[in-house]
Amino acid sequence: MPATIKLTERIYHIVCDNPTGGQSLQSGKTSRVSEKGTIAMSLVNETLALARAQGLDVSPVLDAAGIGADLLDAPRARVSAAQYGALWSGIARALDDEFFGQDAHAMKSGSFVAMTHAALGARTGRQALQRAIHFMRLVLDDLAGEIDIDATRVRVTLVHRAGTRPPAMFAYATWFILVYGLLSWLVGRRIPVVAARFRCAPPANAHEYQSMICDDIGFDQAGSWFDLAPAFLDLPVIQTAGSARAFLRNAPGNFVVKYRNPGAFAARVRRALRALPVSAWPDADAIARLLNVAPATLRRRLHQEGHSCQTIKDELRRDLALAALQDPARAVADVAAAVGFAEPSAFHRAFRKWTGMRPGEYRQSRERAVGRG
Repeated sequence: MPATIKLTERIYHIVCDNPTGGQSLQSGKTSRVSEKGTIAMSLVNETLALARAQGLDVSPVLDAAGIGADLLDAPRARVSAAQYGALWSGIARALDDEFFGQDAHAMKSGSFVAMTHAALGARTGRQALQRAIHFMRLVLDDLAGEIDIDATRVRVTLVHRAGTRPPAMFAYATWFILVYGLLSWLVGRRIPVVAARFRCAPPANAHEYQSMICDDIGFDQAGSWFDLAPAFLDLPVIQTAGSARAFLRNAPGNFVVKYRNPGAFAARVRRALRALPVSAWPDADAIARLLNVAPATLRRRLHQEGHSCQTIKDELRRDLALAALQDPARAVADVAAAVGFAEPSAFHRAFRKWTGMRPGEYRQSRERAVGRG
């Protein structure tokens, strides 16, 4: 069998049979690990700004999360999902507010745990959604959800209290992460988000919210809502008090990347690439054949999602490099080779473009933060 056919078959089986498949940089072998993703520094800084506005000294929380303070001034830098989850949880505990001061009523620490256990008693996705939204209405004063269901979608409208200013995008996103992430976990699958609209002006990092919520997102709208595909309504709640213990260790901060849209073309391309060593990544036409679409269709759909095959490759190289650099035993030259750079100098240039820092600076920043923590 020709090598190209073997390669295509290998990708096909990994992408179709194992939609969360990934590749280890250390071994080059595929394994059943989830695509962890990274978080933009813009979201980190938005989170920190809310904490500082409440008078919190964020340095200890940053240290505990392993995020170097010098990264905050590198707008293109990224942090891991685990780091952002630790930051989220640390700020929530320090403020005793899991909504970060974005509502007149603090969402006291432990609220999300209580909401999780309340929703665990639901039998179906419909009941779980109703319980989660009711719980959020009890703990917040300024922002509430309302459910409207028809045959094509489940619309959750976010209504702010009369006489108050409409929330900023981060408040809408926080509410969404808490409710949607919990709901997806309860039914054991990502619930497709069909569309989302928000009253607020488009944030500077709108593309990050698009990745977090859905591709069809709009701002400066008359109302705020997101539509879910309705199939989850009759799905059973499959989680238990036992599975909740592990779930609550990292939730809700890990939701920012955990439930990103796996059906998007960008996600499908990313899974295909992660299934292979970087040196074997195919070109755009080969990826289109793999996904059983015309090359022009793939380019058009990726463009609609704000991507191209090359940008996806660059972002995946970046995320793989950031993960590999967390191992202090690995030489930078080894990391460069593992993510597809024949020359370390080319890797240094690319890394600086991705993050605004050199690989050594990025590693030192993390090591200083971990050492202080």
